[in-house]
Amino acid sequence: MSSNKENSSAWGQKDTQYFFELTPDRILDAVESVGIRCTGRSLALNSMENRVYEVEVEVEDRSRLKSPSEAFRIVKFYRPGRWSAAQIQEEHQFLVDLQENEIPVVAPLPFADGSTLKKIPDANIWYTVFPKIGGRSPEELDREQLERVGRLLARLHNVGAVRTATHRVAINPDTYGRSNLQYLLEHRMIPAEIEGAYADVVKQICDFSEPWFVEAESQRIHGDCHFGNLLWGPSGPFWVDFDDMVRGPCVQDVWLIMPGRDEYAREQLGIMLDAYDQMRPFDRRTLRLIEPLRALRFVHFSAWIARRWADPAFPRVFSHFGTQRYWQEQLQDLQEQLRLIQGVGSWGDF
Repeated sequence: MSSNKENSSAWGQKDTQYFFELTPDRILDAVESVGIRCTGRSLALNSMENRVYEVEVEVEDRSRLKSPSEAFRIVKFYRPGRWSAAQIQEEHQFLVDLQENEIPVVAPLPFADGSTLKKIPDANIWYTVFPKIGGRSPEELDREQLERVGRLLARLHNVGAVRTATHRVAINPDTYGRSNLQYLLEHRMIPAEIEGAYADVVKQICDFSEPWFVEAESQRIHGDCHFGNLLWGPSGPFWVDFDDMVRGPCVQDVWLIMPGRDEYAREQLGIMLDAYDQMRPFDRRTLRLIEPLRALRFVHFSAWIARRWADPAFPRVFSHFGTQRYWQEQLQDLQEQLRLIQGVGSWGDF
């Protein structure tokens, strides 16, 4: 396991702060620091972890715009205390690497000094500015689209493998499992009558699957590669939101695109992986990590809400969190995951 303290938790070492210093004028000033004048209009976009705004910019002749999106910029303010500057810069480096290799992603715009990351004066808030690229999230993919996404994902992973990201979190049973469990226990988030059983099943999942993680190759990956972060535009698919970029096995990105485990999902996954193999060989032994990764995501999600509970937005959105029913359902889901993992999941004969 890594000795880098930044990597010991999926949430960093410091307590995160809030966005109370993020006033409307500072939002517009952030975009204008790229050398672009704003009209004053901005729209808050859906984001729980960070704060993201669509800002309209002044355009002398709108008739020359190739797309209405060119009249806007997306400015992203990182949650204070979560990622260090070095960790964010590794996210940006990955995006630049992908863009230079003609992988369709939305990379940050450089500031006047060539950097892509700045801090608001007198506030501990890092931010970056992106172009706005229009696209939609697909509800499902046909065969041709699946093959296209498979090849594109393989190319993304090819680029991810050429450079390390030593400051980014490594996804494994320690960071996403034991560390998050420790936080939940220390802060007494789990009801007493469920706590022991919950802790036991998380520990069993981590212990049982850990050798599989050790054997799997780890590299830069998207980390949160679900359909919501795969958009389809006029030129085809492209990836967005690399905020949760991690070092981990490539299968993490694969299963999030195709999260089901029924016969239809298996068929879809097979099509995508056959196309993936055209650009990069996929190690099918790592498919056994799908159910452990799914289980770790459950624990990770609960710890994320718990760590952000003091943020007023979280109790409003996750009103069921902390209830007896919530934790009972979490326990049952994890117990089912353990049964699947101990039986090598539904992927042993894939």
